[in-house]
Amino acid sequence: MSALRERATDGLYGLGWGTVKKLPEPVAVRLGRTIADVTWKRRGPLVRRLEANYARVVPDAGPERLAELSRAGMRSYLRYWMESFRLPAWSEERIRTGFAPEDLHHLTDGLAAGRGVVLALPHLANWDLAGAWVTTELKTPFTTVAERLKPETLYDRFVAFREGLGMEVLPHSGGSAFGTLARRLRDGGLVCLVADRDLSASGVEVDFFGEPTRMPAGPALLAQHTGALLLPATLWYDDSPVMRGRLHPPIEVPGTGTRAEKTSVMTQALADAFATCIADHPEDWHMLQRLWLADLDPAKGPAGPRPTDVDPAKSPDGPRPTGQESPDIVRPVADSGREPQAGSASGSEKGRP
Repeated sequence: MSALRERATDGLYGLGWGTVKKLPEPVAVRLGRTIADVTWKRRGPLVRRLEANYARVVPDAGPERLAELSRAGMRSYLRYWMESFRLPAWSEERIRTGFAPEDLHHLTDGLAAGRGVVLALPHLANWDLAGAWVTTELKTPFTTVAERLKPETLYDRFVAFREGLGMEVLPHSGGSAFGTLARRLRDGGLVCLVADRDLSASGVEVDFFGEPTRMPAGPALLAQHTGALLLPATLWYDDSPVMRGRLHPPIEVPGTGTRAEKTSVMTQALADAFATCIADHPEDWHMLQRLWLADLDPAKGPAGPRPTDVDPAKSPDGPRPTGQESPDIVRPVADSGREPQAGSASGSEKGRP
């Protein structure tokens, strides 16, 4: 990314946090929907990629249904952004009433037992709102990992935003994140990681909606190393201002097998839990990047390139490194990682703060 574009990107995010949070909520909602509809009508590469991913989730959907889903998906995505820009200005009461999770006892019982909990989520709805709810309603701080961004000022904005919501944010670079996360868990703490996408060579291959992809090994490895509970969590929107969510039953560490075999079984169980909610609420899955191995390398998957597939190198935003997401219309989240290597941290997916 050029220095000029870095400054422009940083300025746009700064404008969002500085301006959108001051808008009345109905105005912010209308603004988000307008931006979503304009983006959707342009039929750019990210919208077409979203439809290609939805085609895996809803395989019997025709072009009209996929178009409906992608429009709803962009509206959901911009709802995320409008909420996140406004979160620093929300009262504690607004945060408490803005999220309604089901089966919360899986989390609260695990924390009460002092085992530590790894909460693993996919790119569904608003991860930041869920995190703010945990720190506000449950009075429970937690730790996550963020990849460093360019410019550094943009990374600093995201770190300050999440720290302002009560999260501890560890930089992925420097090689110490995995060890710090493990210490937090051994102390009975909470670690939250977004874990449905990994483009590294050491990601765990899983079956996801009938085709292979890779997901991060980090959640399963942390659970094995520390004895912490591994809980899948899923989020979705409905027609109300309240985001919904579910805490799924713990994923147990298999009693037999090598570490790699156990990690594979546990990561597949995570993928299955994610898939259940994504199938029910596909429009709230904000996956605007290539995910399946068939799309990353058609020679490695059962399916060839999809008609809606777009080469990121030919997108209007120009070429980007593998796995790095668009800086102008992309969710910045902390992704969990692959098994740590010497000199690495938790292996969080590059390109995400």
